[in-house]
Amino acid sequence: MIVGIDLGTTNSLVAYFSEEGPKIIPNRLGKNLTPSVVSVDEEGNVYVGETARERMSLYPDSVAMAFKRSMGTEREYTLGGRKFKPEELSSMVLRALKEDAEAYLGEEVTEAVISVPAYFDDKRRKATKRAGELAGLKVERMISEPTAAAVAYGLYDKTKDTRFLVFDLGGGTFDVSILELYHNILEVRAVAGNNYLGGEDFTEVMAKLFLQKNKLQLQNLSEKEQVRLYKQAEKAKCAINDESKVNMSFLYEEKMIEAEITAKEYEEACEELLLKIREPVKKSLSDAGLKLSDIDEVILIGGATRLSIVRDFLIRLFRKFPDTRLNPDETVALGAAVSAAMKERREEVKEVILTDVCSFTLGTEVVIEYDEGKFEDGRFCPIIERNTVIPASHTERLYTARDNQEKVRVRVLQGESRFARNNLYLGELEIEVPKGPKGQESVDVTYTYDINSLLEVEVKVVSTGLTQKLIIKGADNQMTEEEIKKRMEELAYLKIQPRDYEENRLVLLRAERMYEEALGERRKKLDRYITAFEAALKKGDHDEIMNTRRELNDVLEEDDD
Repeated sequence: MIVGIDLGTTNSLVAYFSEEGPKIIPNRLGKNLTPSVVSVDEEGNVYVGETARERMSLYPDSVAMAFKRSMGTEREYTLGGRKFKPEELSSMVLRALKEDAEAYLGEEVTEAVISVPAYFDDKRRKATKRAGELAGLKVERMISEPTAAAVAYGLYDKTKDTRFLVFDLGGGTFDVSILELYHNILEVRAVAGNNYLGGEDFTEVMAKLFLQKNKLQLQNLSEKEQVRLYKQAEKAKCAINDESKVNMSFLYEEKMIEAEITAKEYEEACEELLLKIREPVKKSLSDAGLKLSDIDEVILIGGATRLSIVRDFLIRLFRKFPDTRLNPDETVALGAAVSAAMKERREEVKEVILTDVCSFTLGTEVVIEYDEGKFEDGRFCPIIERNTVIPASHTERLYTARDNQEKVRVRVLQGESRFARNNLYLGELEIEVPKGPKGQESVDVTYTYDINSLLEVEVKVVSTGLTQKLIIKGADNQMTEEEIKKRMEELAYLKIQPRDYEENRLVLLRAERMYEEALGERRKKLDRYITAFEAALKKGDHDEIMNTRRELNDVLEEDDD
């Protein structure tokens, strides 16, 4: 069984293709969204999703979130006294989604189509693939989030040719893609974005406003207080959507402090973020050779597009109302499920050809002659330029740079800088050439890039026909099957709790967090109900557990309100 997965910065989802079309698979708590949050305690117990997020208020040192922003980097997170890479934390989220899908579908899930931001470079894409493999999933195909959204909207069913812009503002990443539909071909024309801009940044603005009004500094807050602050800032950010002002309160040094924040104040504070949104829109239109008036439809995806200040800004920017028929949190996962059905060649899926583009330029390092007899090395020679429709194959002829040169080295790079050192190194190969005067011998360097982000490099010596090929995976980007198996065994010490315990764990963590935040009679009341629930758990009586959990939940809901 192949499923579609939206591995998000803030939330992740899994979907499958049914007889009625794509459907979201609920998680073990019966919810569609699984927070992309992981916690590991000192005993090696793993918490994923809402339970992990609840632990953040109590044990902030043991929780990691927004690690998607660090995918493909060397950053490490220390949880429970152990170190984890971003892809290893992502694999725990993927494993939870895999288990939920298997329980829901009643069959083994072996493969997934995983969505990635269109602006993810090679390192980040390979790290995502590696996360899937560590979770026990085969990941042969990744689909860019905007393309998945276009598929979910059923744009391939339209009867006329259409140009549309997909605006994807998630929790931590931002993409703009321009796609064009003609006949049964859905072609990505251009992509642009920012891997460090999302809904989390808008929450941070709200938190800073609150601190300013109360003359507080973030660094003076304890870790637990910072977690509580951002939780209240997130609530205030969502509440101000429908209000002209919002009252935000926060427990600081055992005292409740408050501040009133108006929608106007919040919008002015977010002005810098809104300006950051404009640039990728301009860049994508420029790369596609289009004007705003050429765009037929604008589609919004990603939870942060729910923010009224974002929507109002976009209406002014695009001079039209965007299409918001589908839930922006679920659109990408639904499209990934359709893509999974296409991969399975399901008859129910109308045949449509999906094309994507190369998000970054691919090229090599060369020596250039900038004046007669004067040379400069370390320059970048583009071979497949960004926003080239893939699959693509381009050839560049290069010449020897020195007399009696015996070898040509081809360094494979990805990026936009004129200087090789500023671009991402992917790999290299060397080939022997006959000795002779500089410029006499030449090699044809061919790059072939496919829809699965696989780059094949072929170097052919023109005079001898000698050829060498290399599939670029990147030395620091790829783990062998043996290395993956070994790391899976190393991670096996982690204790994944049974699915059936999840709701009980979540209620207890939520109650413990709210007990710490409460004072006086509220705290005593919570203590009574928590004690009763813990006693029922120790007895193991199913009916008593259900009743005391329901009673505790009712009290928690009252306190949350």
